[in-house]
Amino acid sequence: MAKTARIALYSLVFASLCAPAGAKDKDKDLSTAPPPVYQGVLDCRTMADPAARLACFDKSVAAMADATIKKDLVVIDRATIRETKRGLFGISLPKIKIFGGNDDVEVNQIESTLTSAYSSRDGMAVFVLADGSRWKQTEGRDTFPKAGQKIVVKRGTLGGFMANVNGQPGVRVIRLAD
Repeated sequence: MAKTARIALYSLVFASLCAPAGAKDKDKDLSTAPPPVYQGVLDCRTMADPAARLACFDKSVAAMADATIKKDLVVIDRATIRETKRGLFGISLPKIKIFGGNDDVEVNQIESTLTSAYSSRDGMAVFVLADGSRWKQTEGRDTFPKAGQKIVVKRGTLGGFMANVNGQPGVRVIRLAD
């Protein structure tokens, strides 16, 4: 490959790698702005004429209902966000604003009941929680867990997790794929 062709190719690759960084900043701004179908409802409030305002509301609410039926618009409340994040606790996900930038709802621990426990091939305990999630002990002392016992899984330091079974001292755990 000629030297100029290589330089052109490297320049193109470099430019394409830089482009997503700019797009990422745009996405960050969009995550805080309401969707256009929702903004249409908000814009109706500024109309002075009551008949025009009502017509605007009727039109924009119909568009919002249609978008909701088509799943183009999803309405979610804080309690649902909290419950979803609780269900995803321990699963490694990419850092995206999946909940519209609602990062003030953070789950640092879950409390549950063991539905079962068993030993894995390497002899470490696997805890099955009431929500169906499975957590495997990676190090620590023997826990001898039993179905029906309380378990608390807490976010530990450096991205790890600690589990306390039935009030016993914690053991290091990882979440297993469901």
